[in-house]
Amino acid sequence: MENDVFNEINRVDPNIRDEMLAELFLDQMMNDFKKSKILEKIDQSLKNKDIEAFLRLAEELKSVT
Repeated sequence: MENDVFNEINRVDPNIRDEMLAELFLDQMMNDFKKSKILEKIDQSLKNKDIEAFLRLAEELKSVT
C-alpha cells in the first residue's frame, strides 16, 4: 500500500510534488504548534484547578490531534 502511494507521488510533476510536501509539512507543524499551546493551557488550568477550562481545552485538543 505504501509503495503504491510513493509510486504515485513519483509520477506527479516535481514542482507540484514539492508544493504538496511543503504544504503537508506546514500543516503538520501548525498542528504541532496548536497542540503544544493547548497542552500549556491545560497545564495552567490544572494548576489553577479550573475544571471548566480543562474540559473545554481537552475537547479542543481532540479536534487538533
